[in-house]
Amino acid sequence: MPNHLVGSSSPYLLQHADNPVEWYPWGEEALSRAKKENKPIFLSIGYSACHWCHVMAHESFEDKNTAAIMNRHFINIKVDREERPDLDSIYMAAVQAMTGHGGWPLTAFLTPDGRPFYGGTYYPPEDRHGLSAFTKILEAVAVAFNERPAEVESSAGKLLAAIEEKPVSGSAADTLSLDTLHRAYQVLKQNFDSKHAGFGGAPKFPQPLVLDFLLRYHLRTRTRLALELVERTLEAMYRGGIYDHLGGGFHRYATDAAWQVPHFEKMLYDNALLSRVYIHAFQLTGKPEYRAVAEDIFDYILREMTDADTGGFYSSQDADSEGEEGKFYIWTSTVIDDVLGNSVGESFRQRFGVTDEGNFEGFNILHLTGEFEVGLIAQDRTAKEALRRYRENRPHPGKDTKILVSWNAMMQSSLAEASCVLQRDDYLAAAVKNADFLLNTLLRDGLLRHTSSVNEGFLEDYAQTIDGLLWLHQATLSPRWLRQSMQLAKQMVVLFWDETESVFYDTPANTAGLFKRPRSTQDGAVPSGSASAALALLKLARLTDNQQYWQIGGQALCGVNEFILRYPLGFGQWLAALDFHIGPSQEVAVIGAASNSATRTLSQVICRRFRPNTLVAGLDFADAAVISDLPLFQNRSQQNSLSTAYVCRNFNCFPPITTPEDLEKVLEL
Repeated sequence: MPNHLVGSSSPYLLQHADNPVEWYPWGEEALSRAKKENKPIFLSIGYSACHWCHVMAHESFEDKNTAAIMNRHFINIKVDREERPDLDSIYMAAVQAMTGHGGWPLTAFLTPDGRPFYGGTYYPPEDRHGLSAFTKILEAVAVAFNERPAEVESSAGKLLAAIEEKPVSGSAADTLSLDTLHRAYQVLKQNFDSKHAGFGGAPKFPQPLVLDFLLRYHLRTRTRLALELVERTLEAMYRGGIYDHLGGGFHRYATDAAWQVPHFEKMLYDNALLSRVYIHAFQLTGKPEYRAVAEDIFDYILREMTDADTGGFYSSQDADSEGEEGKFYIWTSTVIDDVLGNSVGESFRQRFGVTDEGNFEGFNILHLTGEFEVGLIAQDRTAKEALRRYRENRPHPGKDTKILVSWNAMMQSSLAEASCVLQRDDYLAAAVKNADFLLNTLLRDGLLRHTSSVNEGFLEDYAQTIDGLLWLHQATLSPRWLRQSMQLAKQMVVLFWDETESVFYDTPANTAGLFKRPRSTQDGAVPSGSASAALALLKLARLTDNQQYWQIGGQALCGVNEFILRYPLGFGQWLAALDFHIGPSQEVAVIGAASNSATRTLSQVICRRFRPNTLVAGLDFADAAVISDLPLFQNRSQQNSLSTAYVCRNFNCFPPITTPEDLEKVLEL
């Protein structure tokens, strides 16, 4: 008998619709019942591609005896963290405060009014590895709630106090300085894994936001070591098993310190952020391997993770197929030789570390053992494509096909930027199609939705969409993208900025059903919404001369400056915003028909190199409504009817430029 999840649009919730657990989605029906019956709430948060979520579901939620205990004592609510990042943020903070760590599946026990008083992550069906059996936890929590209510209330109160963030005040002039960037770099350098590259030990995550900051820091200071740290990490990742050498794209993280054994799920946001880092490294170094990896990522997204009709990007691809983690991706020597032939197979096996013994439970995860050689690209591609096509006949890992605005906007940004850097019209077409879909389908009355099933947009949706639109404007010089970004920025400030506390919140003030309004300052799996919003407003402030936006961005930075210094690994997006705020930034007004090849050439010069603090605004007099009155365009015109660029740096502007050679010279001054 299906439970209350049967009408959900979330693939993750639908996976649990036939559980014997009487699951509810988060909403008024479940919350009202908990209050009416004075029952505690059992809250389980996960996502479709989560391996351990599947494990706990199979062991416990599909078990009738366990379900009977849950149904007897609790109101059971299942949440897709990707649909409701606000709920995930609140209750993850509570679990981390209780246990010192977090992760998914997230397990939380709540009072009937939604306040957490106990929780954890994965619980096994019997006592194992120092964890109590899930049924023991359920029974103990039920007894505590019914027989020791004062203790439950005390625990809930202490947790609420523990997760309250206190804003830090201060003026931008007092606290925002180069010293923060220098000190952050020193901490990152100390935390670098000198043996395997990357940061920390196992499990090891790619940390694309930190890597991107290090590229910015190298550009600012010419510190060679900062670039070396990035290059060593990028090389270790694209050589390792965390990278899908056949299909393109990166897996979520490595379970070992050497990047060889991945946790096999693939996430849209990881690949959006990593493709940008590889593009930026290519801009800085010109090394073809960085371009090749980025293009492989985009090929994977456009081939396997894009809705052909709408242009929307899917959220994730599961780690498991046929009930086993990673089965889709692993190989034996025999199968490779059968597909490629003995001669080519032997060469491929040597190059990608394939042995008869295997490196993963008797099988092989491909990893590049030889050098990346331009001359072998074609040979490798032919062999890889043959193996990929063979792999296509295997049962595929499941996909979560829901469309999330913030994640889509991240990939849209990366594709738009890459289209300009690599001069790939297909990337631009994909980015434009995606933006049109999001704005036509998930924007209503000027307000964004997070996804089709969640009417309310979150801060991250607005911030990432603004960034995507700014990149589309730079790539196309079409004013409609800049116009739309300006409109969304106004809404973002109204909905999420708290002028009294000088902070961004993740949700609008009127969001129902939350016991506290969430505010996530630290980067998690995705960039901090607050940091992304601050950076977006700082960019728009420079493009539009909106001093309110500059002030808001500075105030937001002041509130996290001391946290950046404590833990820069968790504040990569804030470090990017701080780098931009410190400047110098430069703005380039490109005036001319967007369809004119000379205009496009000027735009391509700007994005040829890594210039993260350079912004572009295009003025096409054939389509200039709203945009032409911006200060950046005042008293500016084409010179001798030629496409013309005006470069301004620190409020000082250079004479008009009409040739790509002169533009390159001025940009490099």
